[in-house]
Amino acid sequence: MSREAQEFLPLSDAAQRALAGPQSRYAALMEDAFQVLIETPGGGFNLSGPARGLTGVKKAIKALEARIESGAGVDESDVRAAIGSARAGVAGPSAGPGLSMGGRRGAVAAKTEAQARYFDALARHELVFGVGPAGTGKTYLAVAYGAALLLKGEVDRLVITRPAVEAGERLGFLPGDLTEKVDPYMAPIWEALSDLLGVEALRKRRERGEIEVAPIAFMRGRTLSHAFVIVDEAQNASRLQMKMVLTRLGEGARMVVTGDPSQVDLPNPGDSGLAHAVGILEGVKGVAVARFEASDVVRHPLVERIVKAYDADVVRRLKP
Repeated sequence: MSREAQEFLPLSDAAQRALAGPQSRYAALMEDAFQVLIETPGGGFNLSGPARGLTGVKKAIKALEARIESGAGVDESDVRAAIGSARAGVAGPSAGPGLSMGGRRGAVAAKTEAQARYFDALARHELVFGVGPAGTGKTYLAVAYGAALLLKGEVDRLVITRPAVEAGERLGFLPGDLTEKVDPYMAPIWEALSDLLGVEALRKRRERGEIEVAPIAFMRGRTLSHAFVIVDEAQNASRLQMKMVLTRLGEGARMVVTGDPSQVDLPNPGDSGLAHAVGILEGVKGVAVARFEASDVVRHPLVERIVKAYDADVVRRLKP
């Protein structure tokens, strides 16, 4: 490497171990991203490499160190998010008050600036739309926020609903009662709740009616009071269904609507109620819209590249 510089970045032993990662994997990710060398002699990191790389890796390390000091954990997706923020020249989100939701596995904190804005919107508004591609944390963070409100007694129940439409299929083809029919569609929700609450606590809260799931069609005629309502995969709700579910809000209730407008499975994609609702409700008092981009994907890094490739294909097909 040309014009190399060296610098020692002091860290606590706990922070050094957390930031190096298992078998020094996180350090290796940062080395590859910024073309620097990271050594761990104790008490901090020895950094060497081009000045630009050192500037970037220090930003990433400082952002991750702030997360650790706030009580939030660090995993590979956090490291990749910090790298992305440092490369883009923006500060990574801290895990400060209002951004961390207590869960069974510790704090659940924003990994990207978009996620931080999402948490802020959830705290400040009665109705929030979380719109963007898969893997950006829209659903998981909504479930974490709702579960936290339930645990703190700020709502009486968590109600989760979504259109029972997947690749043209309908509930009727599945065997069993309503719960058995709906559960396959709710797998991501159950996984998130199990992760946050634990399997046994989740089972007990379901039995007590504190956590309820149902397809959107079963929301008609109800008033949902003192509840946190999550409308998931909302791009597959028709305009009429969207209006119906949005008007179910009762006293003391809050709602978050999540979806990806590019993943519509309805026979007529133009009938999707998500983009329509965002278009007419953005700017209305009490309503917030949190938008996510491919760069906010916090799953495997290949997911971000897949999303960008599909987005580029849409642009090409729309060109005359």
